[in-house]
Amino acid sequence: MSSVTAPAPVRVLQLARVLETDAHEGPVYVPGEDALYFTTQRPDVAIKRLAFKGGPLPLEPGRITTVRAAANMANGMALDGEGRLVVCEQGTLWRPAAITRVDPARGSVETIVDEWLGLRLNSPNDVVVKRDGTIWFTDPRYGYVQGFRPAPQVDDHVYRYDPRSRALSVVADGLDKPNGLAFSPGEDVLYVGDNGEPHQIVAFDVLDDRRLARRRVFARSTPEHPDGLKVDAAGRVYASAADGVRIFDAGGGHVGTIEVPGAVNFTFGGRERNVLLITADDAIWAAVLDAAGPPA
Repeated sequence: MSSVTAPAPVRVLQLARVLETDAHEGPVYVPGEDALYFTTQRPDVAIKRLAFKGGPLPLEPGRITTVRAAANMANGMALDGEGRLVVCEQGTLWRPAAITRVDPARGSVETIVDEWLGLRLNSPNDVVVKRDGTIWFTDPRYGYVQGFRPAPQVDDHVYRYDPRSRALSVVADGLDKPNGLAFSPGEDVLYVGDNGEPHQIVAFDVLDDRRLARRRVFARSTPEHPDGLKVDAAGRVYASAADGVRIFDAGGGHVGTIEVPGAVNFTFGGRERNVLLITADDAIWAAVLDAAGPPA
């Protein structure tokens, strides 16, 4: 009988504040630019870019530039195969919610999808782009609950969008407030943070690259979390929590915490993908780990 060896707990080799700034959500690191893209807080949400280019920490604020000033309440973001940002636009009372594509170099914005079966989306929260190019995103009712979106027309769902067929399908329902999501390194498991009641991370098996099955509770979380969700190359799951970023082994056991109170979201960055870049509303933090994210 073969045995599976669980990865060792993650060690934080260094933790430092990169700089103080309004950095709320959607962190995306682009290796070729050595830059971090992120979205700011409401009400004037913008998409911004932080250029690292070496230098001691903390960095000076002049390294931040605005990519899109009026970003329609943008929240989570991901990078597609051509280096463009795929953005969750939560929308407003006057502008529809949508998943859009932003080309940072040109500043162009393209709507990918903004409805399901003729019904408007709620307020897309987080998004991942699978290696096959399909786009998976969560769509909770936060916008309505927080007063900046109309009454919902659809339930809180997890969606899959196929850019080839332009088909949008519901892959998971019955969640209270689906939030962050992340695939396992082999993309055969999808983890979803449910910020409703109870606060928990659920896991699904991915079948035929398009369907979800065998829903189960992966781990319980803390009030108001989990928000950000990522998986490292060894299959450990990282989730934002009230006390920072919590790390779980593949069985859902809590094996460590990166202590950054107020952590909202995060992404793997750096040349070796071993730097966790964390947005915390009033600052960006960098945690150098003895672990790395999946290949970009």
